Amino acid sequence: MTEKIALDIHCHLVPLTQDDTNGIEGVEWKEGALSIDGYVLATPSVYDVDALLRWMDANGVERAWISVPPPLYRLDLSQTEARVWTSRLNEALAATARRHASRFKAMLHLPLQHPALASAVAREWAAKGQTIFAMPAGSASHGIFLSDAAYEPLWTALDDAEAFLFLHPCKGCDPRYDHFYLHNLLGSPVETALAAAHLALSGILDRHTRMKICLAHGGGATAAVAGRLERGQLTGRPGADTGARTPKEVFRNVCVDCICHDADALRLAAAVHGEENVFFGSDWPFSMGLPDPHDQLAGVEPALRRKIICDNVQVLLERHR
Repeated sequence: MTEKIALDIHCHLVPLTQDDTNGIEGVEWKEGALSIDGYVLATPSVYDVDALLRWMDANGVERAWISVPPPLYRLDLSQTEARVWTSRLNEALAATARRHASRFKAMLHLPLQHPALASAVAREWAAKGQTIFAMPAGSASHGIFLSDAAYEPLWTALDDAEAFLFLHPCKGCDPRYDHFYLHNLLGSPVETALAAAHLALSGILDRHTRMKICLAHGGGATAAVAGRLERGQLTGRPGADTGARTPKEVFRNVCVDCICHDADALRLAAAVHGEENVFFGSDWPFSMGLPDPHDQLAGVEPALRRKIICDNVQVLLERHR
């Protein structure tokens, strides 16, 4: 009998129809796929709600928090364009979740490149009772980092709402990643750890303790570098000692999904972030995720696996109904 997975917190879906994209410059449909600023997102299942539901049923996944995949982040948009695009995305996500209320909840997109707009979007949806959000974890190519003071109103808005924020990496811009698919395989974990370091060392996570931050892909490289970050702080490396709590203290309140592709790496993530803070994520429908979750998590200790796929999320489900 397949074990039940109570919640998938890392699940991508493009809920847009052609009507939703009418009048949006840079976005067009080509043979059933979206071309977004010249990039064609040619993964058929990412558009197919029924395919997602079939996969969930086949693998015993009871619920999913759906978010848009990175090609839809569109960080080059002006604030006016981003307001329209974000509204289209979020209304479509919310409508899809309403149609399948027993299975889905919308993880609403925040436009990272415009901090004031991101804060306004968070407050607008929180006022409607929607308190789970997703956004990029910074951007190397756009010079965006999460400790920038411009984001303080966003953290305040999320903290006031006791929100859940899922951070997903963007592509880095180091040309050494151009080989061997390293933008994804190595760049993404590093980008995620960089975001975590900025949030910890800046004191943001000391000042805003009611929001819950969740890092994609097992937190990327965060668990592996947590001790090094702390050592830099404790030995007074220039700029590292900001008066914030130590990174290892802070990271105990930051959650991660379980997409590590290695039982030892997952065990390390659980040790650093706390076993209670590791949640199931699939990265549906992409191959770098967990398309066969029960087989791919078979090497995880049964007690930890049980926490990941069922027990831990009960607090989230109660908090974000």
